Amino acid sequence: MKKSIRRIAVVAGAGAAAFGIAVAPASANASTIWTVNPTPAAFTATNSGNIVLTANIPMTCTTSGASGTMASATGNPASVADITAINFGTTSSPCTSILGAVTATPVGTWHVVAQDYTAGVTTGYVGSVKANVAAGACHFTVEGKASGTYTNSTGILAVNSVAGDLAVTAASGCGTVVTTSTKPTFKGNYAVKVKGTSTIPTIVGSNP
Repeated sequence: MKKSIRRIAVVAGAGAAAFGIAVAPASANASTIWTVNPTPAAFTATNSGNIVLTANIPMTCTTSGASGTMASATGNPASVADITAINFGTTSSPCTSILGAVTATPVGTWHVVAQDYTAGVTTGYVGSVKANVAAGACHFTVEGKASGTYTNSTGILAVNSVAGDLAVTAASGCGTVVTTSTKPTFKGNYAVKVKGTSTIPTIVGSNP
């Protein structure tokens, strides 16, 4: 009986050792290196087509722009750009909805976060999203992230959030149209350029 127990212990120990060898390389993988060119640099982004925020009702902006800074980074995920200013609509061209004109006031710095890279396309999300939205008497706050991609060949940051990325964290005057159970979506394309130039910045992810 004692010999059988010893044999089981030896086999179990060998199995554990083999498992340790199997998982060691994965845990030792280096973080993704994100090379942004140029780096560091300031950027501007202008909408290409309509920008649409939907919180049970669509709110459409024909004018939107953003600016900030970008830089190379290491990690997965990793922030490769900070959006320090963003506007939705203008005084002469406000965002619209069935409730009337819409104002969306961004709060804080948003971040462009990279997660995956394939053939010139970076997949990730715009994180730390927060905005106070007003449409008529309806006021609400949206927070979370917005999934998207960035394509080097075109310089297009395509924001294409899915339900669950964003949440309404506060709402008033909206009745049952917009509540804290609402799952908004944020969709639209932005053409990104190095500030003051026509240069399209690039992002490349690699694993050493």
